[in-house]
Amino acid sequence: MTDLVRVFVVDDHHLFRVGVRSELHEAVDLVGEASEVEAAIEMIRERTPDVVLLDVHMPGGGGRAVIEAVAATNPEVRFLALSVSDSPEDVIAVVRAGARGYVTKTVETEELIAAIRAVAEGEAVFSPRLAGFVLDAFAGSIPVDDDAEFNQLTPRERETMRLIALGHSYKETSQRLAISVKTVERHVSAVLRKLQLSNRHELARWAADHRIV
Repeated sequence: MTDLVRVFVVDDHHLFRVGVRSELHEAVDLVGEASEVEAAIEMIRERTPDVVLLDVHMPGGGGRAVIEAVAATNPEVRFLALSVSDSPEDVIAVVRAGARGYVTKTVETEELIAAIRAVAEGEAVFSPRLAGFVLDAFAGSIPVDDDAEFNQLTPRERETMRLIALGHSYKETSQRLAISVKTVERHVSAVLRKLQLSNRHELARWAADHRIV
């Protein structure tokens, strides 16, 4: 159990929580669950899971309220939104609050497990459609002239970095930018070198810290 990601589930639908327990119990370490915002905040602070899997729409402020409250006291806890909604407004709201990923409840079990593990490692995870919302919303959010490190990157390197930080594979990034996979690899190598980073995990964290994603 010690090697498993410690996960806390927040959702106001009992049957959904039962389903999550059933699907995930062998793949992660489920350390608790809550159906209300206030109870969730208290229990998450007490149990400090690696990842909180939470719904967006709940009474009392929803997932955003949980993220903001916990982040203020336990910034090491990471959040993955899991919702029936795929509206841009919902996606952007929880990402701005601090969620590291957003997937819809139509996600397959194996994809959800992979997303939880990626978020636990510091990556940002979104489905391609939702990633587009985030990319559009945060494009240009950092004044380039005010960030010397970011200013080192070419426009194409910046776009490549954003997509990789959002969890896209090299192949998906190449398709989105209409360039070859080898060109994507070259851009990523350049970004890592210029920002003095070692790998994609560090790149994702850097992008999050600088509000690129």
